[in-house]
Amino acid sequence: MTDAGLTPEALPAEPPAIAPERDLMSKFDGLIAERQALIDTGVTDPFAIVMEQVKSPTEAVINGRDTILLGTYNYMGMTFDPDVIQAGKDALDQFGSGTNGSRMLNGTFRDHMDVEEALREFYGVSGAIVFSTGYMANLGMISTLAGKGEYVILDADSHASIYDGCQQGNAEIVRFRHNSVEDLDKRLGRLPKEPGKLVVLEGVYSMLGDIAPLKEMVAVAKKHGAMVLSDEAHSMGFYGPNGRGVYEEQGCEGDVDFIVGTFSKSVGTVGGFCVSNHPKFEAIRLACRPYIFTASLPPSVVATAAASIRKLRYAHNKRQHLWENARKLHGGLTAMGFKLGTEKPDSAIIAVILEDQEQAVTMWQALLHGGLYVNMARPPATPAGTYLLRCSLCAEHTTAQIDAILDMFRAAGQAVGVIR
Repeated sequence: MTDAGLTPEALPAEPPAIAPERDLMSKFDGLIAERQALIDTGVTDPFAIVMEQVKSPTEAVINGRDTILLGTYNYMGMTFDPDVIQAGKDALDQFGSGTNGSRMLNGTFRDHMDVEEALREFYGVSGAIVFSTGYMANLGMISTLAGKGEYVILDADSHASIYDGCQQGNAEIVRFRHNSVEDLDKRLGRLPKEPGKLVVLEGVYSMLGDIAPLKEMVAVAKKHGAMVLSDEAHSMGFYGPNGRGVYEEQGCEGDVDFIVGTFSKSVGTVGGFCVSNHPKFEAIRLACRPYIFTASLPPSVVATAAASIRKLRYAHNKRQHLWENARKLHGGLTAMGFKLGTEKPDSAIIAVILEDQEQAVTMWQALLHGGLYVNMARPPATPAGTYLLRCSLCAEHTTAQIDAILDMFRAAGQAVGVIR
């Protein structure tokens, strides 16, 4: 259109070619070539798996074959709980499929208030805010809490959402060595005393399944006058007497200022949240861009989350069985000679470390052909150039399934030459 907006301008029949140095997609050429070289070896693409049918929290059909699921975050097996499913159906019937708005406008329905109340009950806190994803919860909280002239201090192996939350904000970023209380203390000690500081920790680290020494780290943070945010995404539901996370297990409840979590793991649906006892916590709703400027979750989703969270409060038998599964799988794989990410079963994540990408993909495919799905993980998602198979256990895995999983690992490991 012309400046007047009335007469259409003539457009060229063919758009001009983009010079290679100006093609914004050219930066991905190496990544495209690497992926194609992997596929050309004849393996199934580990990052393009399609589940044709999901039969239960632990079983699916992949490539037409019944497959045991050991690569989901369905730690407490809530995805097929009848009460959870019914809550979602009821909300879908009453409120429709979506909200068509943000929480600040027309996007707050009855069930958004209910799931925040369920979170307050579960964590025993005064404040709860729900985000559209766990990623958005970290993005929003970190970028909003720490501003220009303040500091965020984070573990070097922090999740991508934590790093992205740092980049979204204007605070100064300081990293410390993974799980090093000494390095955290040293780096906090070098910072000026006056500015506000936020130490960001994780209860369970998602790649290796190792846990943080939260008690010691929180004590160091408080010594230096810093506030603490703990991401308990991979520990909610099964860590601690009430399933609140590693911070509860280690006795840090009175000292951690903010807890971030997700609905996409133990809760069994999608969404994220932050809970806190801070008296000014509600102000986050008025300042947090990832909360204000995004659509709210569908009512059916938050209704399932509320039902699941309330059941998780009393899921003591499930918690016990999940830990039994973790001990059995970790012990069995260790006895076979596999190299694991942790010396003992620290969490529901058990990482099997491989030598390189070729060995990892070959082992992954051998397991898949044998009827077992796990996650194949590689850099940059993994620390220090590590290639691994990540196993995520579920409270619904039966003892017989764990036995079958161990048999499949033995057969695949011997076939690939990882173990003898």
